[in-house]
Amino acid sequence: MMMKFLNIGFGNMVSIERIVAVLSPESAPVKRIIQEARDTSVLIDATYGRRTRAVIITDSEHIILSPLQPETLERRLSGKVVPDDLPEETN
Repeated sequence: MMMKFLNIGFGNMVSIERIVAVLSPESAPVKRIIQEARDTSVLIDATYGRRTRAVIITDSEHIILSPLQPETLERRLSGKVVPDDLPEETN
């Protein structure tokens, strides 16, 4: 069995099989989840200092912050990647 990975921005990869949910970080409940993950050391920040645009929850209860929009990650998961989906990694 071959593992498949999702590029969540800046060359960071997450195993597709481990993803439970991809959420927008704007709501109060998601902000609480992020803070609780930070407090319990299960937060992985893959934004490289950029704005968090998606929050990925894994089956191991790790919370991963991504600089890409949830819609972009969904397109990548479904295999519909277009050039506009690529992050501006040179900034």
